[in-house]
Amino acid sequence: MLPPPMKARSLNRMTVAALLAVAPALVRAEEKAPAETPPAAGETEAAQPEEPMLEAPADVAAPPADAEKTESGLASKVLTKGTGDAKPTAADTVTVHYSGWTTDGELFDSSVKRGQPTSFPLNGVIKGWTEGLQLMTVGEKRRFWIPADLAYGENPGGGRPGGMLVFDVELIEIKEVPKVPEDALKSAGGVAYKVISEGDGGETPGDGDVVTFHFTAKSMEGQVMQDTRSQPAPPSVPVDKLPAEMKEMITGMTKGEKRSAWLPEARLPGGHVVAEFELVSFKAAPPAPPVPDDVAAVPDDAAKTESGLASKVLKAGEGEDMPKATDTVKVHYTGWTTDGKLFDSSVTRGEPTQFPLNGVIKGWTEGLQLMKVGEKRRFWIPADLAYGENPGGGRPGGMLVFDVELLEIVR
Repeated sequence: MLPPPMKARSLNRMTVAALLAVAPALVRAEEKAPAETPPAAGETEAAQPEEPMLEAPADVAAPPADAEKTESGLASKVLTKGTGDAKPTAADTVTVHYSGWTTDGELFDSSVKRGQPTSFPLNGVIKGWTEGLQLMTVGEKRRFWIPADLAYGENPGGGRPGGMLVFDVELIEIKEVPKVPEDALKSAGGVAYKVISEGDGGETPGDGDVVTFHFTAKSMEGQVMQDTRSQPAPPSVPVDKLPAEMKEMITGMTKGEKRSAWLPEARLPGGHVVAEFELVSFKAAPPAPPVPDDVAAVPDDAAKTESGLASKVLKAGEGEDMPKATDTVKVHYTGWTTDGKLFDSSVTRGEPTQFPLNGVIKGWTEGLQLMKVGEKRRFWIPADLAYGENPGGGRPGGMLVFDVELLEIVR
């Protein structure tokens, strides 16, 4: 079973994930597959379509001569007329029943077969659906012939069907999503925001600073997706590492100020994340640690484990206690690629980092169990114990080099 015809899940530059990408080294390399869009509340007893929409249409192989076509190449034909004049916009959430076939008549997905209609933000699905459903009124049933470039492409992989796809879609409901307030202010870069409460009226942070802040990320419908107040401490991030829209907001704030901002995110209802910021403090960023002389390759005097992890003690620790995989540890660290590029550092943020040891990349989980409190060690972590050779998503690929200082075993 496929999820509804969602877009390929490449991350937008301002996704919630980008908001939370404070320390890339502390995230496991694995990514979960996208979950199916859940049904909207109260849809359990939703009426089923009058016709089952399961048999392959007689015209599944190609658009018939009487099909309407748009400039994009999308073809469609009204099967049942709807009621009223209201049509959804790309920012709305819709509830539909649908069945989808490849042009050889293979049924690859159907909400009808599952017995449950599906709700989703219209700007979060394949282009053919985003365009096509805006032509429909509630109650209307329409057949779409969606060319590959408006669907998943010719050879998409990941279990998605390629080539032209045919869908029968019945529009059951349009749910308008709250809009960005008309009285919101606009930043120079076009980000909408409101000041919730003023700060101390002093200086604002600049490019050379590290900012410490709280934020709550919500959908336009008010669903809380992230709240840093549930974490042990607010995140601290160098200003120059922030996503552009977030940087623009925070560098316009003074200490103690609170703002709401509507940050663009096409995959969410209404096309925005509602982010509430509180600037806790800021300070000049500490200088970056120098690039190690041996960053390009594992030196001869490094110790190696059976997994391929290599390391070298830079400063001895104290006692005999070492963390277990189930422990939480507090560390300072800096990470480089083998060409000497620094990609992440708690040192330049001026704040140590705390995390469960079994929640990070394999090279860290294994390597920190070799360390004692107070010890500083350099690790050469091969790609298969890090993020892989070509991980995407802004993560560094290939072998990575980390200097790690174990400050505390929190348990």
